[in-house]
Amino acid sequence: MYSDKTLTCKECGVEFTFSASEQEFYAEKGFQNEPARCPECRQRRRRARNNDRGEREMFTVICDQCGVETQVPFRPTNGRPVYCRECLMQQRGEE
Repeated sequence: MYSDKTLTCKECGVEFTFSASEQEFYAEKGFQNEPARCPECRQRRRRARNNDRGEREMFTVICDQCGVETQVPFRPTNGRPVYCRECLMQQRGEE
């Protein structure tokens, strides 16, 4: 049904293959457009976008189970327990 296509990256000008399996994946997801960038440029762009978000704000808390001071990437809410990494793994049964 699909066959490999050679496309040109709009960012770096390199030719890349838009494989039949990638085309099928795009169709399954309902994507209308073919990729405009080669895989390397897409990855570089994704990394840059993630770096633009900056560092996550961390909140210092006391673990409700063992009492150790730790940091979590969310603002704790009253009435909900907060655990350090080790206690969280124990709570989940992932020791």
